[in-house]
Amino acid sequence: MEGRVLIHAPRGRDAAVVQKVLAGRDLVALVCESAGQMLANLDEGAAAAILTEESLLQVPEAPLGAWLTAQPSWSDFPFIVLASRDANGRSRKALALLQTLGNVFVLERPVHSETLARAADAAVRARRRQYATRLNLQQLQDTRAEVERLNGALEERIVSRTRELAGANDRLMAEIAERERAQAALIQVQKMEAIGRLTGGIAHDFNNLLHVVNMNLDLVSRVARDDKVLGIAARAKSAVGRGAKLTGQLLSFARNQSLLPRLTDVNALLDGLRELVAVSVGPAINVELKLADEPAWAVLDANQLEMAVLNLAVNARDAMPGGGALTISASVTHDVGNRNNHYHKADGVPAGSTRGPHVAVSVADTGAGIPQHLQSKVFDPFFTTKPVGSGTGLGLSQVYGFAQQSGGIATLRSEEGHGTVVEMCFPASSERVGMPVPLAGLAAMSPDAAATRQKVLVIEDDAEVRRAIVDSLTMLGYQVSEAAGGASGLAALDASPHDLLVVDYAMPDMNGAEVIARAREQAGDIPVILATGYADMAEVGRVLGTQSILIKPFDIATLAAAVSKALQAAPVAPAEHG
Repeated sequence: MEGRVLIHAPRGRDAAVVQKVLAGRDLVALVCESAGQMLANLDEGAAAAILTEESLLQVPEAPLGAWLTAQPSWSDFPFIVLASRDANGRSRKALALLQTLGNVFVLERPVHSETLARAADAAVRARRRQYATRLNLQQLQDTRAEVERLNGALEERIVSRTRELAGANDRLMAEIAERERAQAALIQVQKMEAIGRLTGGIAHDFNNLLHVVNMNLDLVSRVARDDKVLGIAARAKSAVGRGAKLTGQLLSFARNQSLLPRLTDVNALLDGLRELVAVSVGPAINVELKLADEPAWAVLDANQLEMAVLNLAVNARDAMPGGGALTISASVTHDVGNRNNHYHKADGVPAGSTRGPHVAVSVADTGAGIPQHLQSKVFDPFFTTKPVGSGTGLGLSQVYGFAQQSGGIATLRSEEGHGTVVEMCFPASSERVGMPVPLAGLAAMSPDAAATRQKVLVIEDDAEVRRAIVDSLTMLGYQVSEAAGGASGLAALDASPHDLLVVDYAMPDMNGAEVIARAREQAGDIPVILATGYADMAEVGRVLGTQSILIKPFDIATLAAAVSKALQAAPVAPAEHG
């Protein structure tokens, strides 16, 4: 509609002629029969209007003036007026209307058709430019509105982004703190591993020395007849026993202690310790035992757990010189991962230990507590907060090593003035039947070795240890061969049949488990005794099954009992000796 040309020429054939001329220019023309119809069509939209002078005088001034005044800023509607040639005779009203129209082309009649067509073209083109201006203004308004909207959205985004940046900064600071904590934990893990390796190596070598001293003292006791010499030997053996306990604690910390794991009812074990703990801590301390409400079974070394609980009870007693309360608890939990959030952990959690049911044993006291800056050191060997001479500093390190080697974790929580809680968590077991365990020692009994004259091969890399074992077996009446390593031992076994092997575990080039596996390939299911204080019990158990394991240092009586039992349980006939 905005492209059409309105024609208002009510007299004669003027309207038809004008319409025909416009049709020749491909312009859409609409003839208006009355002034009211023309005003209505103007409201609907048009590009231009062609009027005769006499019809202009018939248009109501008020509606036309109102329509012209109401035009938007971009609009200046073009009118073409076909006027009479006599301008002097034109009325004042006609002149006023022409001035009111504003954008008006006056063509005097008679008008040539080409002139009329060109005037109509010019008016339509002018109107189209106005439409373009309208479009530009509308786009400008839309753009301004969009800019305002974007500015508003930008401000909202700035506020939102500022909040996000503040949150991200808070998260970053938390991550930095967590990373620092993780790095500190990693350093602690590396420190504990390094100390553990060093401690384990030293303890192993010292254990071998104690073993040599112990067996030689045993030999002295067997050959000496002087009571004074026997007394000296007995006192020396007592000192060896204390040294063996010390190395056992060191090996436990280093996770190289030879444990004897078996299925254990933790509730029953703690209940059995009630009186011993009460006697150990004295009457000034009230001992409370809280057992788990459900069965608490775990595969662990019961003796080591008893020693760990007693060590913790003694530590708690020393932390409460004026008396207090000691609580020993057992519980079953299905996820220990969340329990570590409020605990100092001495090492990384072993793989698989933070998921699934666990048996937790905790010892809590109401003592003075441990300062925060010392809590990262409490599991270090020989570290103690007690006065000089009041402790070795190996109690907590043994607890730590025992828990780690048993597949669990040891944790500590303490606050100055509010006491200390030490907790050990072990993987729970669904089994309820005891497991066979390796032989750690038997009652002293002398085998009838002189009658059997059976052959024993001793494979041990430490010359002094090997000599002590060989001398002891020789004294017991066995035929003994010796080898300084796995390769030479296998060669000796291949060269001559033997009835029994006594093998050390920690040897260069080939450990005891590997030697045993190779020996059984050569000589069948030959009886074996593993003599060690520094062993990977999982590997040993896989290779040996229920065969004998002797924990260094051991005495001649224990060795004799183990040899006798191994030979009696041998599934094959003794070797033939020439």
